[in-house]
Amino acid sequence: MSIAVYQPAHFFTWLNKLFYFRKTTSLTNSLTEKINIFLMVDQSSIGDHFNPNDPAPLYKRQLSHLFQQYIMTSIESAKRHSVFYYKITCKNESDRQYTEAFIYAIRRHFSARKLLLTERFEKFKRRSYKLLFASLTVVMICHGIVPMILPGEEGFHSALRNGLDIFSWVILWQPIDKLVFHWNPHLKEISIMNRLANAEMIITENA
Repeated sequence: MSIAVYQPAHFFTWLNKLFYFRKTTSLTNSLTEKINIFLMVDQSSIGDHFNPNDPAPLYKRQLSHLFQQYIMTSIESAKRHSVFYYKITCKNESDRQYTEAFIYAIRRHFSARKLLLTERFEKFKRRSYKLLFASLTVVMICHGIVPMILPGEEGFHSALRNGLDIFSWVILWQPIDKLVFHWNPHLKEISIMNRLANAEMIITENA
């Protein structure tokens, strides 16, 4: 008969691994909960952040495509509750005059993007609900009227009911799938644009 021997060393090793895993997970979560977007502002390069073909004042100017890509790349690890910060570094005191217009242009851009995505989401919901109601109407007509019109042989009715059940499932699948599973990507994009439009700005001066 074998006797199980209690080994404290193994237990403490397992316990240490457990605490290390929790610590690592906690550190990873803390890093993704706070995301810094580092920006540099100086007189010579401020124009590189904007569309060179846009003649509008700085605060109304379109952001350049490369600059938009940089911001979106900076927040790739963002989660649902991550908080964004714009950390702006000025080379000297005179560069601070550009920060207000610069950050206004960024907020304005992402506020406009949020409105656009919100409108698309509302259109998506309207189309999905209309498709669902249309599909339900077709299903009700097929199950309520068609069997009354066609001949009443038992075998034929059984095959017809099976066919209508399959047809109903096929026609209802797409609107139900959209309404249940396709909301989250829209809400995620809207949430990201909202956080980028309202992110806190931290200005530092390069020593």
